[in-house]
Amino acid sequence: MTNNKYKILVVEDEKNIRNLISNILQSSNYQVIEAATYCSAISLYASYHPDLILLDLGLPDQDGMCVIEKIREESLVPIIVLSARSDESDKVDALDAGANDYIMKPFGSAELLARVRSSLRNSRYNSDMSRVPNTCFMYRDLVIDYDARRVFIEKNEIKLTQNEYNIVAFLSQHSGKVMTYHSIIKKIWGYADNGSIKKLQVNMANIRKKFGEKIGENIYIVNELGIGYRMNGNEEYRVEE
Repeated sequence: MTNNKYKILVVEDEKNIRNLISNILQSSNYQVIEAATYCSAISLYASYHPDLILLDLGLPDQDGMCVIEKIREESLVPIIVLSARSDESDKVDALDAGANDYIMKPFGSAELLARVRSSLRNSRYNSDMSRVPNTCFMYRDLVIDYDARRVFIEKNEIKLTQNEYNIVAFLSQHSGKVMTYHSIIKKIWGYADNGSIKKLQVNMANIRKKFGEKIGENIYIVNELGIGYRMNGNEEYRVEE
């Protein structure tokens, strides 16, 4: 009987790998729920509401990307992809769809547990942020409602992924200041690896596109080349009711 409050849904069709992952997690006192297909993953998610999902993309009945898309229709639960797919495009597609992290197979138990801890830690931070009462950031026609975790430009809601929102919220909380790549990566993902800056740049490119900024424009967010990013605005635009 475990005493860890965290439930983790492991979605992996290969039994040996699924058993290995489950053993690693259970050795650290996580509660584990196992699924081998898309259908069982969605059903178990609805029944148990896990705190985190570890997801293989190569499922027999549906591509694992469909799991991400389905879950993101209603939930921001952390999703870590575990996949043998090594193409950068596969990683980018998974992150763009709403995955929080992407781990290549094969992986070590220490790395897996570190990524799990990081995602759960960031999830707690995000939940705390979502409960900040009646607080928003305003700059020109940009409004960030921290309480509802929603972003608007010209009163039109901008649909951001979880990571995209977290980046925008973090930059806005330090508006007018240059936040280094390292500081953003540490706050959003909790760790850095060889692909961290590329991952941040991909997310930022998507944010700029959704904000309607053309190449070279710095209406809301300024790219300090080789250093980091700065959200335009200053303290007078942060309003607390």
